Amino acid sequence: MSLPFLPFARQSIIEEDLDAVQEALKGDHISGGGPLVEQFEQQIASYCDVPFTVLFQTGTAALMAAYFAAELSLYDRVISSPLADISTVASPCQQRIRLKFVDIERSTGHINQEKLKVELNYSCSRGRPFIVPFHFAGLAVDMQKLDGLIKHPDAVVIEDASHAIGSCYPTGERIGSCAYSQMTTFNFDSSRTLTTGEGGVVTTRDPALHHRLLLFRDNGIERGVPYLKKKTSEAEGYYEVQAITGNFHMTDFQAALGLSQLSRLDRFIGKRRHLVQCYRQCLKEIPHLKLMTEEQDGYTAFHLMAVQIDFNACGKTRLEVMRRLKERGIGTKVHDIPLYHHPVFKYLTEEEEFSETEAYYQQTLSLPLYYDLTDEDVQRVCRELKEALFIS
Repeated sequence: MSLPFLPFARQSIIEEDLDAVQEALKGDHISGGGPLVEQFEQQIASYCDVPFTVLFQTGTAALMAAYFAAELSLYDRVISSPLADISTVASPCQQRIRLKFVDIERSTGHINQEKLKVELNYSCSRGRPFIVPFHFAGLAVDMQKLDGLIKHPDAVVIEDASHAIGSCYPTGERIGSCAYSQMTTFNFDSSRTLTTGEGGVVTTRDPALHHRLLLFRDNGIERGVPYLKKKTSEAEGYYEVQAITGNFHMTDFQAALGLSQLSRLDRFIGKRRHLVQCYRQCLKEIPHLKLMTEEQDGYTAFHLMAVQIDFNACGKTRLEVMRRLKERGIGTKVHDIPLYHHPVFKYLTEEEEFSETEAYYQQTLSLPLYYDLTDEDVQRVCRELKEALFIS
């Protein structure tokens, strides 16, 4: 009997999720801005211990909204990791804002803070630095340390936590609490620990930023006092368009799925941590293979099981290994092609600046990791990986 294919990622959808979505579809309000969206926002706020959350139809829209809320301008510059998603820096690139990537630390996949310190010491006559740390694979960036590097009084920090719903900082606060940033964004696509199909959210402690996030989501439309020039009593339904943005509302049936998933989030996180420990045990005897640091295992909500393999030492190419694993029923993926490798960024950087990112990229491979994976599945993945690396 053939064994089932193990994809790189798979959402966990159970009967309760289906029931929640079906019930929402029977409701009076299934488009954006319904009561379930508000309820989902409130529950995320409670989970992250933050006063304000705004949901969006995609994670990309959430990041666009964060830049809009912070009033990113042509005079500003954005500093981030080359292992971030394209959506992390898409908005500033579209506006032709100055962009700087900083090399990573291979043990975490995070931006190298010593090199970040050098970049932050760069003096500029006008504009603000926007620091956008990326919590790679679910591991939390040391935001307390990063916060200590910032000297510019008007610096803006936007955390991209697309991989990290449920993770905590080394200092104990949950990512999304904005303990060391103005805003944090999450992504809820189908590969994430919690999914709404597509979706995203921004968390913040700042009421002014919260207001601008709402403005961005709703076509730049201002509807309530005290922001309107006219009093609502003068014209029922009066509104003003303050900016050209777009409609980025999450639907109520997406929020229904999110609420159902959120009720199981801690279970998802616990299972993923267990699976990572299984991987650590099974992979420790494989030569020429390294894993991310173990130091953060206890407070990480793992999104990826990214390993680093010296393919040259094994006498194989990564493509050969990936094809062999696929033939044996195992899906893998590369996380990620560094952003500066893509044609749109070629004018920005030289690869010599990124020795650690380059070394990581040449060796990285992400193995299956999702809630419904079993210990036996992990053992099978590791067994097949070893054969793919060392058996002709």
